[in-house]
Amino acid sequence: MEAAEASKPHPGSAHIRSFVHRRSHITPRQQVALDELLPKWSVTYRPALLNLEQAFGRSAPTVLEIGFGMGETTEKIALARPQDNFLGVEVFNAGVGALLQRIETSQLQNIRIIQHDAVEVARDMIAPDSLAGVHIYFPDPWPKLRHHKRRLVQPAFIQLLASRIKPGGYIHCATDWENYAEQMLAVLGGEPSLVNTCEGYAPRPDFRPQTKFETRGLRLGHGVWDLIFKRRA
Repeated sequence: MEAAEASKPHPGSAHIRSFVHRRSHITPRQQVALDELLPKWSVTYRPALLNLEQAFGRSAPTVLEIGFGMGETTEKIALARPQDNFLGVEVFNAGVGALLQRIETSQLQNIRIIQHDAVEVARDMIAPDSLAGVHIYFPDPWPKLRHHKRRLVQPAFIQLLASRIKPGGYIHCATDWENYAEQMLAVLGGEPSLVNTCEGYAPRPDFRPQTKFETRGLRLGHGVWDLIFKRRA
């Protein structure tokens, strides 16, 4: 879709979701964080453009992080880059509760959370040419061939995200599934408004911390692939 068309909310349109709501364990502390802290640090989804300066209480480059899991990486990056804002999107209660705890413990002021489907958030709430970057770290690989259609990194979604990034802004993806890395490289490389910052895959940038899970995988010989593309100026 064209950027102008992408900026219009389409509340009734459907898309294949990259997540499935499953019963997941949530700790009492995470539930308390949800009950007490969600109103303080979250933004409610609505099909209207979000005023980022108002949401964060300041004007600063804003990075959209899609699927932040338990928030470990988000917390570390936000601490290391206090000059930037981070808008985290996650659907699962346990992860949202965990990140809310981290925000309070680390006294972070530069994170906001939207608990909603990332495709609808990007489509309906993010203005074109407004983001400094997008992080998509270790999304669900949906390894079975018949489930590949559920993978988040698809041409239509990358086209949408690219339209939301400022010229010169970036999309950074990481995965530990080689087949998904190949798909990411093909999809990102096929988006004409983006250019690869490397020949193929990128070295892990210093600002993306290596998680415990990733460290264990690398020790066992598993690969991890980073991709960093920038929007053409």
